[in-house]
Amino acid sequence: MSLTFNTVGVIGAGTMGAGIAQVAAQAGCRVKLFDAREGAAAAANAKTADTLNALAAKGKITAEAAAATISRLSAAPDLADFHDCDLVVEAIVENLDAKRTLFKSLEGICAPTTVLATNTSSISITAIAAGLARPENVVGMHFFNPAPLMALVEVVMGQQTAPAVAERAEAACAEWKKTAVRCKSTPGFIVNRVARPYYGEAFRVLEAGGADVPTIDLVLRDVGAFKLGTFELLDLIGLDVNLMVTKSVWNAYYQDSRFRPSLTQEEMVAGGLLGRKSGRGFYTYPVEPATPAPSPAAGTAPTMVQYLTESDALDPLIERIKAAGIKVQSRKEDDPYGAGMLRTGNATICLTDGRTATQIAFEEDLTNVLTLDLARDFATTKRVALAKGEDTTTSAVADAVALFKALGVEVTMVGDVPGMIVARTVAMLANEAADAVLQGVADAAGVDTAMKLGVSYPEGPLAAADRYGLTLMNAVLVNMQAHTGDDRYRQSLLLQRKMWSDGSFT
Repeated sequence: MSLTFNTVGVIGAGTMGAGIAQVAAQAGCRVKLFDAREGAAAAANAKTADTLNALAAKGKITAEAAAATISRLSAAPDLADFHDCDLVVEAIVENLDAKRTLFKSLEGICAPTTVLATNTSSISITAIAAGLARPENVVGMHFFNPAPLMALVEVVMGQQTAPAVAERAEAACAEWKKTAVRCKSTPGFIVNRVARPYYGEAFRVLEAGGADVPTIDLVLRDVGAFKLGTFELLDLIGLDVNLMVTKSVWNAYYQDSRFRPSLTQEEMVAGGLLGRKSGRGFYTYPVEPATPAPSPAAGTAPTMVQYLTESDALDPLIERIKAAGIKVQSRKEDDPYGAGMLRTGNATICLTDGRTATQIAFEEDLTNVLTLDLARDFATTKRVALAKGEDTTTSAVADAVALFKALGVEVTMVGDVPGMIVARTVAMLANEAADAVLQGVADAAGVDTAMKLGVSYPEGPLAAADRYGLTLMNAVLVNMQAHTGDDRYRQSLLLQRKMWSDGSFT
C-alpha cells in the first residue's frame, strides 16, 4: 500500500510521542523516535513492544501484526538521523522557543519537502513557524491522549501553512485510522476552547451553592448523559494541568470573561490537591462509590397533568407521561422562551430557561414553582433535577416528585440557581461552539465531530442546540446574563442569527 509518509520521525519519547510513534508504525510507516534524554527512546520503544505483544496474547491483534509494527520502530541516535523523513512530528515541552529552535534545526537536516508537524495543544502554529525558511511546511497535528486509542486529530493551519501540507496531514490521519478535523490556529484550537464551559459552569454552580461536588457530577452524568462529571474529569486530568490550559486560553483571549478561571480551582492547586495523581482532589483516592441522596418524599401519584405552555424540548416528557396512563390536558400555548411549563397537583414545573424558580414565580405571578433541568433524553432518562422557588411549599415538591416517581424516574433536588446544571452547561458549550464557527476556526460539522471524539460528549454541542431548540438555548444565555450581570453569558451572533432565521447548525 502506498502511504502519504513512508518514513516518520517523532521527537519526544514521553507518553504522547511514544503513542504517536506506535500509531504511525501500526499503519505501516517506518518510524524513528528521538528523545534528548539518553536511552529514553529505546525504553519507550521497548514499552510499546510489550504493549503490542500483550495485545497479541489477548487476541486483540495478530502476533504477525505486532512483530511487524515492532520491526518498524527504531530509536534515532540524534536529529541528523531524520534526514530521510517525509514527516517529523514533535511532541516536546509546551514552550514556544524550544519548538522554534527544534524546527530551525530540522530545516537544516530534512528535505525541503518534509512536513514539520507539532503536537502542541495550546501554542500558535503561526508563531512556531515564524522565522523559518519554509513556514508553509509547518502544520499542527494535535493528537489526544492516549494517541493509540483516541480517534481525533486536530489538523491545525497556521497563517502560512500550505493547504497541500494540511491535506497530506489529513491523508496520513486517515491511513493511521484517525479522524482528522481541520481548524484554524486560534487559542485552544477546537476542543480546548469549546470545552472550557464544561469546567467553568460546574465551578460557578458550586461556588453559588447550587449543589455539592457529587451532586453536580451525578446530574451531569445521569441527566446530561456526559461520560464523566466535571469534578471526576478534573481529578482524572489533574487540576493543575486543566488550570494551566484554562489560563492559557483566558490570557490568549485577553482575559475574556468566558474563559475566566475559578478561584476554587486555583486554591486547590496551590494546596497540592491535584486529583488522582496526588491522592486527593475533589475526591479522595481510592474513592468509595458515592451513594446518591434519596429522592424527596413523594405525594399521591397524579391521574392528570396540565401542559400549560408547550415546547419542543419538553414534548418527549409529555409523551412519556401519556404512555404511563396519565391524562394530559393541553392549552396549546407556545412558550416564548422555548421552555415549557406543566402543572401537577399544587406544583408548577417549568423547564429552566435560565431564570430561577423564584424569579419565574415573581415575573409570571405563579405559586409553587419548581424548575426542571434539561435532560439529554426526557423519553428515557432515569433521573431529573429539580429546584424549588423561595416560597414553594413542601407539598408542592411532593406533588412534583410523585409525577416523576410514577414514570420510574429518580429526582435530585438542587439549589435555585439560574440555568441549573445541565441547561447552562449545554447552552454555554453551544454558544462557544457557535462562536468558533463564526470566527472560522472550523465548520459546524467539524466542531461537533471534534467534541464527540476529543472529549467523548454524547453529541456535538451544535447538534444538541438544534435538538433542544435555539430559542431555548438563547433564552438560557439571555436570562443568565441578566440575572448575573456577567458578560461570559453574552450570546454568539451566529447563535442569534440562526435563531432569528429559524435555521439550524446541522
